[in-house]
Amino acid sequence: MSTETEDRILSVLEEDAQASYAEIAERADVSKPTVRKYIDKLESEGVIVGYSADVDPKKLSETSIALVGVDVASDRYIEVTGELQEKVAVEALYASSGDHMLMAEVRASDGDAVGDVIREEILSVDGIEAAHPSFLQERLK
Repeated sequence: MSTETEDRILSVLEEDAQASYAEIAERADVSKPTVRKYIDKLESEGVIVGYSADVDPKKLSETSIALVGVDVASDRYIEVTGELQEKVAVEALYASSGDHMLMAEVRASDGDAVGDVIREEILSVDGIEAAHPSFLQERLK
């Protein structure tokens, strides 16, 4: 399988995760069966781990979104990561090389509800030392 073809297909999916096989085939200049074969391969190899929608927080009138930097005791990292992955209020969880070991995307009805999630569901996890929320205001790109 061609890395170049794979890259073109991934590029289309990154731009539009909802593109049909026909749209991907046209934009990547390959056949629909080729698209299906590559996507099946990429999913089975764990390269494609899911499909999502990008959301502009400003357009969500009744939802607040925060990226929460999470500081974790290094000896509890694996357990904490597993527990946070199970939390419904944690929309996405990322390992980070920045100021915090983990970044959690939290969505709730408003800022107070996000604060409740942080206090009750995140800071209650044994091994989490601190949580630092940054509320998303507007998607710029």
